[in-house]
Amino acid sequence: MAELEALYPKYEAALMANDAETLTEMFWASPHAMRFGVTENLYGINEIEAFRKSRSPANLARIVRRLDIVTFGRDFGSITLEFERALNGKIISGRQSQVWARFPEGWRIVAAHVSVK
Repeated sequence: MAELEALYPKYEAALMANDAETLTEMFWASPHAMRFGVTENLYGINEIEAFRKSRSPANLARIVRRLDIVTFGRDFGSITLEFERALNGKIISGRQSQVWARFPEGWRIVAAHVSVK
């Protein structure tokens, strides 16, 4: 659990900085990795990387309201959170979930989902 607790702030900082390289590196480099977003369904690391590189850096700031990290043994875990973001003068509430697995190169996100209320 401590390893994922240490990795999550790195992910959040990269997200806020729109650091496409770090965000892509944190995903499993596989055609089987997936990320479902508010407006996009991404299958495979190539689609995830293309999305990250083309994403606007505007309006990325958010406040994490709840963060839960759970591990199952030493090699599998999940991170879920609820967040709020200001958009066009309104507060938007959202959810994010990530499934993490340990590989020889380290922990990687194998599946992720982001949605808003």
